[in-house]
Formats: sequence, structure tokens, C-alpha cells
Amino acid sequence: MYLREYRPEDCREIIELFYQTVHTVNAADYTEEQLDAWADGKADPEVWNRSLQAHDSIVAMEGDRIVGFGDIDRTGYLDRLYVHAEYQGKGIATAICDWLEQTATGRITTHASITARPFLEKRGYRVVREQQVERHGILLTNFVMEKEGK
Repeated sequence: MYLREYRPEDCREIIELFYQTVHTVNAADYTEEQLDAWADGKADPEVWNRSLQAHDSIVAMEGDRIVGFGDIDRTGYLDRLYVHAEYQGKGIATAICDWLEQTATGRITTHASITARPFLEKRGYRVVREQQVERHGILLTNFVMEKEGK
């Protein structure tokens, strides 16, 4: 596995990885209705590409396959962090976070899923508050978390 910066040609594969990861890895913590609201399979590649290009974005590669990705914006907001279901527990999320956190100065914040919370707590993030977010009329629980950066 190696890390590299995001490229626009990665976008469609990343969107598919996002959808599949939400619907498999997060299935233990959210209902089917919540998973469908979170990742409805209708992500706009142009919107995603603009966002990923505006942020510090990285992909984890295994051969020529994207197995994970993450991004952080200039304010230190860790926006997305997803690892393919078949590659969970192999240090990929840790490697992505290590890279992204090095780009941030000051406090890093994120809105973590129930699934991601334990991983982030082990990395030194603390829960600021639990919240309910609405996606397509459906409420999902997540956690505002933060960590002091460098």
C-alpha cells in the first residue's frame, strides 16, 4: 500500500468506494434507511472533484486499486476518511490520518460517525458533542470531535 495525492481521474472510483464502504462498514451502526440517506448512490462527480481539489486530499493505493481516501480543508476540518471494507484493520486509515494531520496547523475538527469514533479517540480526538444530522429527511447520529494539531 502506498499513498499519493488525489487526481481528478480518481473521482468516480472514490465515489464508488464511499458508497460501498458506507453500506458495508457502517451497517452495524446505522439502519438501512440511514445508510441510504448518507450514501444514496447519486453523488455528483463534479461536486466531489471540486471539493477534493479544494482540500488536501490523498488516496491509498494497493496496486492500481484505490483502497482508501481522505481529505482535510485549510481550516483543519477533516472532511472524509473512508477505507474499503476488504482493507479494514490494515493500517490504511492510520496512514491517511497521519498524512492529513501533518498538513494541518492548529486544531483539527471532524464530524465522526458512530463507526469512526473509537478509531479517532485512539488517535487523541475528543468528543465535543453528539449531534443529529439530517440527510434527505433522515436523522443520523454523529460526533463533533477535535484534536490539537501541530
